[in-house]
Amino acid sequence: MDVKIKVSLEFSVSESGLEDALDEYDELTVEGLVAELLDKSIACDDIVVKVIDGPNNLEEYDEVKLSTG
Repeated sequence: MDVKIKVSLEFSVSESGLEDALDEYDELTVEGLVAELLDKSIACDDIVVKVIDGPNNLEEYDEVKLSTG
């Protein structure tokens, strides 16, 4: 029997860590990266990932970095 699980997740990551992870998994967004990690780790189906707060890609990360100084 398949079950749905909904979680809230918050994490911090360094710029180089984010770049390396996106490159390694060949993903352009944090949403895609998290979905790929879940799929590869526990073979999930129908993964839906939505970034609610914070940058979803490296361009958004750069904007946040510039605005905070």
